[in-house]
Amino acid sequence: MKEALFYEKRGDGSVRCTLCPHYCKIDDGEFGICGVRQNRRGTLYAMSYEKAIATHIDPIEKKPLFHVYPGSKSFSIATVGCNFSCEFCQNHDISQATRDKKGNIPGQPVTASRVVAMAKNSGCKTIACTYTEPTIYYEYAFDIARGAYEQEVKTVFVSNGYINEEPLRQIAPFLIAANIDLKGWDEKFYQKIVGGSLKRVLGSLRLYKSLGIWLEVTTLVVPTLVDRPDSLREIARFIRDELGAETPWHITRFYPQYKYSEMEPTPLSVLREAREIGLAEGLRYVYNGNTPGDIGENTYCYSCGEMLIERYGFSIIANQLKGDACPKCSTKLDGVGIDKR
Repeated sequence: MKEALFYEKRGDGSVRCTLCPHYCKIDDGEFGICGVRQNRRGTLYAMSYEKAIATHIDPIEKKPLFHVYPGSKSFSIATVGCNFSCEFCQNHDISQATRDKKGNIPGQPVTASRVVAMAKNSGCKTIACTYTEPTIYYEYAFDIARGAYEQEVKTVFVSNGYINEEPLRQIAPFLIAANIDLKGWDEKFYQKIVGGSLKRVLGSLRLYKSLGIWLEVTTLVVPTLVDRPDSLREIARFIRDELGAETPWHITRFYPQYKYSEMEPTPLSVLREAREIGLAEGLRYVYNGNTPGDIGENTYCYSCGEMLIERYGFSIIANQLKGDACPKCSTKLDGVGIDKR
C-alpha cells in the first residue's frame, strides 16, 4: 500500500478523496466506492498499490488502439477495482472484486520498476494500464508511467474517463495515448446502470484532447440500452466536433456478462448501422469490434477509400501503408507511431 496522492483530511478523522468525481467522504477504517482506497486514522491509502491482478503481453489492437504503433506488443497491467459499477461489465470478475469493501484485495506483488523492466525486456512498445480502471490505481499507474518514460517505453491508458482534472494533468506528460469508454449518451443511464456521470466523462475527453494525448473512443453497444440510432449519432457528432474527425471510434459488440448474462449479443446489423452513422457524420475511422472477420475491423484511407490495414480480430493480416501514408493517394494516416518503415 502507499499513501494516496489526492485527498483532503477533515477535522472529524474522515478524508475526502479528490481523485475522481465521486469525491468520496471516507470515515476511518472505511473504503471509497472503488474499494481500494482506505482511510486509516486520517490518512488515505492506495491499498492496491503494486498488487497486480493481471499482467499480460497483448497486441496493442486488443486495447483497442488501432492507431498506436499498429501490430506492436503492449505489456498490460491491472489491479482489482473500479470507480464504476457497470451492470454489463465484460471484466466484472476483477473490476468488481472489491465491491464488498471489506479490504480483500487480491493480487501478486509486482513493483512499478519491475513492470517497466518486464515490458522493456519483452520488446513491448507500450505499457497499457487496462482491464479494470487505471484511475483507481493511480499511484501505481503514475509510478509505472514515469518509470517507463525514463526508459523510453510509452504508456497508454484504457479508461472510463472518470478522473478529475488535477490527477489527469499530473500524469499526462507520461501518456502518449488513451482509449476512453463513452458508454452511452444519457445521463440517467450513466447514473443508474454505470454509476457515474456522462457530463464528467465528456469533460475528461475534452481535457485529454487539450493535453495532446492521442485519443480513441469505445462504445459498447448494449441491446436496448445503447443501440438507439439517435444516441449513436449524438456520440459521433460529439467526437467529430469536440475531439476531431481524426479520432477513431470503436463500436463494439456486447456479449452476455455479469448482470446482463441473459441478454443476447448485439446483432451485427446494429453494429454495422452504427458504423455507417459514424462515417456519415464525418468521422474518418469507425470500427466494429468483437466481430472477427468483419470489414469494420479494417483501416481505410479516409480520402480515397483504399484499404490500408487489414485485420482479423486483434491480428494484422496486411499492412499496405507506404511509410505513414496511403500507397494510392499519399494521404497520411492519423495516429502515433504509424510509420511502417
